[in-house]
Amino acid sequence: MAFLLDPTRPIYLQIMEEIKKRAVRGLYRPGEQLPSVRDMAKEMEVNPNTIARVYRELEQEGFIETRRGRGSFITEDSSRIEAERTKFGRDATQRFIRDITELDMTDKQIQDMLSLLKRSFSGADGKDKSTGEGTHNVCTGE
Repeated sequence: MAFLLDPTRPIYLQIMEEIKKRAVRGLYRPGEQLPSVRDMAKEMEVNPNTIARVYRELEQEGFIETRRGRGSFITEDSSRIEAERTKFGRDATQRFIRDITELDMTDKQIQDMLSLLKRSFSGADGKDKSTGEGTHNVCTGE
């Protein structure tokens, strides 16, 4: 799978983010071995030196652990992964708030947007994921 890079940001930071997001989404489980530097470089279509730097940086942050002769592994500390999930959520929320603020929306428009957001987070069964209560499903209009 080719990884789409943003030319305005450092490649190694984007790849670090991608690895963290994969762990947050459960694509890499706690304690799971990451692909070798060469395999990850091939997958991401970057130089192996870039991936070596990514792995070093992630290890310094405590997000991965390198075991001599065995490879690199996602942390087994699930609270560390949850902290990243919270950080990604907070960052997305801040971007959303900034973007909405730039649109100079009225209070009514903002309330409508908040209602849409709430509906969009309801499950396909029409139940709110957090409360289990029935809600309007934005996709079906029901």
